[in-house]
Amino acid sequence: MTPFDFRPRTRVVFGAGEFSRLGEIARELGGTKCLLVADRGMLECGYAQEAIRTLKARRMEVFAFHDFEPGPTVEMVDNGAAFAAPLNVNLMVGLGGGSSLDCAKAINFVVSNGGSIRDYWGYGKAAKPMLPMIAVPTTAGGGTEAQTYASISDPNTNQRMACGDAKAAFRAAILDPRLTVSQPRALAAATGYDAISHAVETLVSTRRTALSDCFSRSAWRLLNTNFEKMLKEPGDLEARGGLLIGAHFGGLAIENAMLGATHACAVPLTTHYPLPHGAAIALLLSHVVEWNMPAASRQYDELNAGDLARRLRDLAALAELPMSLRDASVPREALPRLAEEAGSQWAGRFNPRHFDTAAALDIYAAAY
Repeated sequence: MTPFDFRPRTRVVFGAGEFSRLGEIARELGGTKCLLVADRGMLECGYAQEAIRTLKARRMEVFAFHDFEPGPTVEMVDNGAAFAAPLNVNLMVGLGGGSSLDCAKAINFVVSNGGSIRDYWGYGKAAKPMLPMIAVPTTAGGGTEAQTYASISDPNTNQRMACGDAKAAFRAAILDPRLTVSQPRALAAATGYDAISHAVETLVSTRRTALSDCFSRSAWRLLNTNFEKMLKEPGDLEARGGLLIGAHFGGLAIENAMLGATHACAVPLTTHYPLPHGAAIALLLSHVVEWNMPAASRQYDELNAGDLARRLRDLAALAELPMSLRDASVPREALPRLAEEAGSQWAGRFNPRHFDTAAALDIYAAAY
């Protein structure tokens, strides 16, 4: 069996209404001056203001950074670090989707250790301690709160940089299903499908272990059931809670196993076309499952005996996600260039079947 070294680093606080404990938990971590990293959507729905109130109620100074977009880039992170550096904060809070949480982690790398986020591509490059952080995810998707990596885009290379370090773990994560109810249906569908892909890809990763398998299977069980319920009954807090926990387990599975060809092929699509990450994943996942079948049929059958690919297509259709690259207005003549970029992506290294440019072209062609 594959060896592993599992160290739970993040306290998980789950339940409807638990967001109100943000100030309490921040104080327990010794926070007095807080950087709140929250995307602009958190301002529009009032969650950023609510976070500031609960933090200030515990006599904390709060500085808010909102100047970033989905899929944060090197420039956005370095700007955030430049904003935070003179404030002498001693705690960070990431509030929002995976982009907010990734941005918070990445800013912490630079504020705590200097340089640019590019200096931390890889793992274990933070020589100095990092500030304690709290994650408050408002989407049930990436499971970023369970991971020690920040995923940051570098427009110069068209790469998604995975910048990781044990010190980058969130000290606490507040999983409050009420915060996910305000999502537009399209966002909930895309992020939820992304979470499903994490369960599927981690279960067949070449770095999978007996421990990561437990998280992958539990994530699939919770997501496969509750994704459909959430789409049909958006106000169902039980379903929303199941998705949040499932996404968290998926994040733990990624942390202990890594991803595969689906995510490698998704990066060039979201770089060059206006596709949300989860929508790009939905275009590809069933085709990657079919392409991987010679190397991973036994594990796939654990999730859905007989036809996992069909189940994944059914879920994508139920979520009204695009079903083909043609539907997403990707021109066929772009496939070779996309395949070349996909073949160099880091996630592809952990796919159960050897993945390269030719393999990516086969997958894109099947998805067309």
